[in-house]
Amino acid sequence: MEQNNPQKAHFERVHDLYSAHYYDVLSMRYREEFVYGPLFQGIDLNNKDVLDLASGGGANTQALLKRFPGARFTGCDISEKACADYLAETGCPSFQADLTKPLKHQKVYDMVVVLSALHHCVTNLPVVLENVYKLLKPEGYFLMFEPNSRCFLECVRKFWYKHDPSFEAESEASLDHDHLLHMANDRGNRFTAEMIKYFGGPAFYLIYNSMIFRVPLGLKPIIAPPLTFCERIYNKLPWKWLHSSFLAQWRKLPLS
Repeated sequence: MEQNNPQKAHFERVHDLYSAHYYDVLSMRYREEFVYGPLFQGIDLNNKDVLDLASGGGANTQALLKRFPGARFTGCDISEKACADYLAETGCPSFQADLTKPLKHQKVYDMVVVLSALHHCVTNLPVVLENVYKLLKPEGYFLMFEPNSRCFLECVRKFWYKHDPSFEAESEASLDHDHLLHMANDRGNRFTAEMIKYFGGPAFYLIYNSMIFRVPLGLKPIIAPPLTFCERIYNKLPWKWLHSSFLAQWRKLPLS
C-alpha cells in the first residue's frame, strides 16, 4: 500500500508520548465520565461487530470492552506500530489503512467508532465519510468525538496547530459538526444525527490534553479533582461556541 499521508509519519513519531499522556489513568477517567458515558448512552455494543477507526494501541477498545464485554471489536489504524500494539493489547484483529483513500475492506459492521481522529483526515473527508458509509450495515451507528471548530478559541487553536510540533498542521483541523453531516449527505440522504453534545472545559485542556499543554504527568493527580469539578459545571452550559469538542451519534439510514 502506498503511504504518503503525513499523518502516518506524525503519529509514529509521537506514538509513545501520545500514549503516555492520553491513556494514563486520569485521562482515561476523563474519557469514562465525559466521553464514553454520554456517547454510548442508549447504545448497547454487546453482540455487535464494532470497528474502532484510528484505534491506536487499543486503549479505547479495552475500556469499551469493560462496558460491553460481549462486543466484537476490530481495530484500524494508519500506523503499523499501532496495529501491532492493538492486537497485542486487546487480542482483537486489526488492519492497517489510510482512511483518506478508498478502502477495499469487505466486512461491514454494526457500529463504527472514531474517537478524536476524523480531524486528522481533513485532506479528504468526503472519502473518509464514504468509507464509513460502506463499512456500516444499514441502520448501523457511527459514533464520534471530535474538536469543535465553532469554539470561541478556534483562532488560538489554528495558531497553535501551526506553531506546535505536536500537530501536523497541514493535514488536521477542528470540525464543524453541521457541515460534516451535510458533507456526509451530499450524495443523498445517508445519515441522520440522533444525538449531538458539545462539551470541553478546563479538565479537557489540562487533564485530557496534558501532552499539548505540557502538563507534567506527576502534576495531573494534584490538579485533576478541582478541574474535574469545574468541568462538570462548565459542560452544563448550553452554547456550542463555549465548548472545545462535540460528541455525535449518527445512524445510517436504511436503503430506500
